[in-house]
Amino acid sequence: MSAQNKDYANSVLNPFLKEVVAALLVHKPDEPLPYLLNWLEKKLGYEGQLSEKAELHKLRQEVARLKLQADHGSEDERSESAEEDTVEELPQKVSQPNRHRSAVSAEAYGNWNKKEDFIPRVIPKSADTERHLADRLSASFMFSHLQGTEKNIVILAMEEKKFNDKEMVIREGDDGNELYIVESGSLKCYKKISGEDKHIKDYSAGDAFGELALLYNAPRAATIIANGPCVLWSLDRECFNHIVKDAAMKRREKYVDFLSKVELLAGMDPYERSQLADVLKSLSFASGEYVIRQGEEGNVFLIVEEGHAVATKVLQAGHEAQEVLRYGQGDYFGELALIRNEPRAANVQASSDLKCLALDRHSFKRLLGPLEDILRRNAKHYEEIVAKAQKK
Repeated sequence: MSAQNKDYANSVLNPFLKEVVAALLVHKPDEPLPYLLNWLEKKLGYEGQLSEKAELHKLRQEVARLKLQADHGSEDERSESAEEDTVEELPQKVSQPNRHRSAVSAEAYGNWNKKEDFIPRVIPKSADTERHLADRLSASFMFSHLQGTEKNIVILAMEEKKFNDKEMVIREGDDGNELYIVESGSLKCYKKISGEDKHIKDYSAGDAFGELALLYNAPRAATIIANGPCVLWSLDRECFNHIVKDAAMKRREKYVDFLSKVELLAGMDPYERSQLADVLKSLSFASGEYVIRQGEEGNVFLIVEEGHAVATKVLQAGHEAQEVLRYGQGDYFGELALIRNEPRAANVQASSDLKCLALDRHSFKRLLGPLEDILRRNAKHYEEIVAKAQKK
């Protein structure tokens, strides 16, 4: 292939073909040819010049001819009636100002499309950028469940956006049509409390925000301002609703409901609990399996979601570890190593099949900072329990 052809394929054909393939994979029409014919007409967004309409009419006739050939397998049958060589006129498309996106109503394709119609926007990216975004999505609560085709559709729909220092990304109370994942830089989150803007938390690379307005069709819940230059990836409402929303909403609501019953988190408002829910990871352990070991470096805080565990500690050198605490649903452990930057103070072992929700060190500091005084008081209580055990 000549250099000129390669350049044309990379710059013109590949982005277009990716968009075509994405549309077909989303809708899986029973008859791809009529679907694509209609898709192209709507993608162009014109009512049609005479020459264009003539070409479109020829294409429709050819589609009908191919369909009849497949149905009857006979040239004679295909030529019996001129009426059989036409295709019913398709709905006209209202012109779309955004060249990246085209979306139509659920009625547009009739019987050709069995699902609610959705044409994702496709924004061309390099292979390296696509791989990088795949890693970003896998590490994000909101997108970690996506696989294969769905993940690729989201990656292609994401748009890079740059913001300057102190530039507002979203404003509390505004309508929202996009969510964001931080690529680089940091941002500050503010929420009005008693009429004053209160700094709630910061966002950094890998964090996501802005999804509440999309999940619940509600106004923005907080204001986000760039803390220095930053780069974000945005995802539009249409793609989020069709690919991500249902699974993300069910998972978030499950975790928010659970967290509302954890005594430690009783003072958090629903928004703060929802932010915490987004960064939790579910871990499973078999009965008898160690969750953490005394002396190891600690990088996660854990809350028992289901099952039971027991904490054991070597109280005297050369002796076996002794039981010091038991944990059940809603109990938590692992905070000492994160608060004090010390090795694990005890073993924790599953005493039944166990499911825990884990929070990494970075998210622990960012989201549970206001609870650190409570955690330190509870740590002191734990030390008193250990001291009593040593005296026995």
